Amino acid sequence: MTTGQHTEPELGPEDERLPSMAEQMADQLGGWRGLVESSIPVVVFVIANVVGDLRPAVIASVAVALLIAGLRLAQRRPVRHAVNGLVGIAIGAAIAWRTGDERDFYLPGILYGIGYGLALLLSAVIKQPLVGWIWSVLVAKGRSEWRDDPRLVRTFTQLTVLWGVVWLAKVGVQAGLYLAHQDTALGVARLALGYPPYALLLLITVWVVRRVTREPAPTPLPGA
Repeated sequence: MTTGQHTEPELGPEDERLPSMAEQMADQLGGWRGLVESSIPVVVFVIANVVGDLRPAVIASVAVALLIAGLRLAQRRPVRHAVNGLVGIAIGAAIAWRTGDERDFYLPGILYGIGYGLALLLSAVIKQPLVGWIWSVLVAKGRSEWRDDPRLVRTFTQLTVLWGVVWLAKVGVQAGLYLAHQDTALGVARLALGYPPYALLLLITVWVVRRVTREPAPTPLPGA
């Protein structure tokens, strides 16, 4: 029988090479385990700092981050998320240890957030939307055909502005708490405004881009 090729729906090039939405979400977030593991060192720091002193809290958070990274390595699991978390924890811990101010544990994340948010908005202004280029690297295997599609350029520009605004808003809350010396509230905000907004933005991005790539391009009107 020769019906095999007719029973499968035709897929465009984007569908053939794009992983599913669930796969993309899982990869970028590291799954539920990645979400939990990235939050544990910050939770340890907040709790240890409330019940004890700064330096034991710093030591405990770094030790937990190292333990998580080592455990992933021993299990031969991907360590990208663990290493990223470890670097962030280590830098914040080093600054807080040096200054003796527990607020400074969160300072690198605040500065990074401000820089990232501004970079996103600037990339949209100069018509090189950063979300589009990140999509090319992480999802489209380095391809950048979206630059030739006005719909995708417009979509990625709008998404980049959304990411930039949300990023600056959440880091603005943390910066306000930092300046107000609200150390415990700052730790809670770091957790609450960490992965939840990121996961929501990622979900919106994946859904919107996949929807646009599956819609047929509008047919130009005769004489247009």
